Amino acid sequence: MTAYEENALVELERWKSAMQRSPSLANQLTKKLQHKVNSYIPEKVHQVITTTIKQMIRAVLFGAEKITQQPLLHSPLELREKLVRDRIRFYNKAAAAEGGVTGAGGILLGFADFPLLLGLKLKLLYDIAAFYGYSLKDYKERLYLLHIMQLAFSSQEQRNHVYVQMIDWESQKEYLPDDIHAFDWRTFQQEYRDYIDLPKLVQLIPVVGAPIGAVVNYKLINKLGETAMNAYRLRWQEEQRQRLG
Repeated sequence: MTAYEENALVELERWKSAMQRSPSLANQLTKKLQHKVNSYIPEKVHQVITTTIKQMIRAVLFGAEKITQQPLLHSPLELREKLVRDRIRFYNKAAAAEGGVTGAGGILLGFADFPLLLGLKLKLLYDIAAFYGYSLKDYKERLYLLHIMQLAFSSQEQRNHVYVQMIDWESQKEYLPDDIHAFDWRTFQQEYRDYIDLPKLVQLIPVVGAPIGAVVNYKLINKLGETAMNAYRLRWQEEQRQRLG
């Protein structure tokens, strides 16, 4: 094992500990408040939001084969992750620029930020998957991307739950449903929305919206990139163990 790979595994162990950390008191209080707020939203509104997010992500996920590059095969981890970091930096800049423009445009353009940023996040995940050697022609690899998004943009409680589902993915994916409709879209959209709601609402404020939008989008993409790297390192570690064992 190279020095780079050893260091990557040290970082991975820290990340794994963070994914399994118990929710703090602040996390629990925030979650209770969000549940309370969601309880005031009419069920029809929840259904509309869930359906909208579901259709948006499904449309992009099922078009992935046409816009995703070929998987990078038989390459060392260090090369893969150099390409991944370069791509994260590219999308950081793109998301920051998009957030600045929509933030400067007030409420109307602020609402347009949601689908634009979501599209950038998914495209980043496509590229990262390819750099780690995985093909999105496999439907269950696309589900893995949704699990990564949940790890990045969920409460600590939900993060704990999702992380367990991603351990030994090669075995676990055999039990996943073949129908995308069976995915828990309601939980996905609520957790995602709750995670980004506050910073995105601040982005709608006139004058300060542009710089806040740029910073928020930059950090969200960075968070997603870091989460994706470690999620694929987890699979790389499991593959190494299988080869040795």
